[in-house]
Amino acid sequence: MTTGHDPYGFADLLDDAERAALARLRAVLDTRVEPLVAEHWERATFPEQIIAPLADLRLMDPPEFGGATDAGHALYRGFRNFELARTDVSVATFYNGQSGLFRTSVELGGSEAQVADLAPRIRSFELRGAFALTEPDHGSDIARGMQATARRDGDDWVIDGRKRWIGGAVLADVIVVFARTEEGVGAFLVPRDAPGLTLTTMTGKIALRIVQNSDIQLVGVRVPESARLARVSTFADVARMLGAMRADVAWIAVGAQAGAYEAAVAYVREREQFGRAIGGFQLVQSKLATMLGNLTASLALVVRLTQRQAAGLSSDEDSALAKMWTAARLRETVALGREVAGGNGILLEHRLARFFADAEAVYSYEGTHEINALIVGRGITGLSAFR
Repeated sequence: MTTGHDPYGFADLLDDAERAALARLRAVLDTRVEPLVAEHWERATFPEQIIAPLADLRLMDPPEFGGATDAGHALYRGFRNFELARTDVSVATFYNGQSGLFRTSVELGGSEAQVADLAPRIRSFELRGAFALTEPDHGSDIARGMQATARRDGDDWVIDGRKRWIGGAVLADVIVVFARTEEGVGAFLVPRDAPGLTLTTMTGKIALRIVQNSDIQLVGVRVPESARLARVSTFADVARMLGAMRADVAWIAVGAQAGAYEAAVAYVREREQFGRAIGGFQLVQSKLATMLGNLTASLALVVRLTQRQAAGLSSDEDSALAKMWTAARLRETVALGREVAGGNGILLEHRLARFFADAEAVYSYEGTHEINALIVGRGITGLSAFR
């Protein structure tokens, strides 16, 4: 068995071009991102100087793909999230906000003309976006509880309401705002600086401190009909997006496990107590073995899920199961990593504290553990627990 984070060699399923693109990402993460994250995590600020290096990599249409996008490279997209989260969950959440949340909403919700216009600009980061679905009083029940509204007024739409927990909104050019319409649900590309739109940065978080989450208030915000994503008219259209996004978050949960595992292994090899490295102690080795087992099983699950999604064989229940299970294993894995470092496990300098705290956010966002369990349960029994 190898001592790395992928003992069963799932990354061997990638082709040479995919591995080369990910190697470029890894180099930038190691040299230009990792050195900054602990300081910014403690200060709860976003290191904007990492945006250009990540954008310049062109990871959504890498040169290794010979002019093609990553559309036919599902495992590559998964391992991209894995590598980002292996460095830092906030960085992965930021990048996935563009490559996953924003891009998916446009590509699944936009008309052919909208996709043709916007997708290349999204891939290059020329157009940055954020995804605004959750509201102050409605998260898990947003499908029925959405209070933001959009009404037609001539050639425009007028949007009123509030959104909460919107990651990356302060860095976005446009925000995809979901609102209830007379016909059902609409998705609208709202400029961040639109008159009537107010952003307030949330403070006091114990997880994902680098990510700038916003409260958004919209009062009489006007956008033209061309800003409405043409293929979103019901919440079923939104659910299609969420299914893809849960798979992205599952990959992030696995990458974070890899980062915590590697940090723990590095620590126990160097830390000495009672005259020898603590990595030689039986109880420490037991914890490491459990961490690696969780990581390997989680990686197997998301790899197979991604393969089935690429083949058109996956369901909402499949992505819900993956997100639910990998996020739960993440919680256990990071806790074991913090344990093996003892008191030093709560210090940012050893990396484990970040993974430990950030796991709490991953456990809850893009569908809580309980909501995903009920989606899976509905698939098992054919009976819905939702009322």
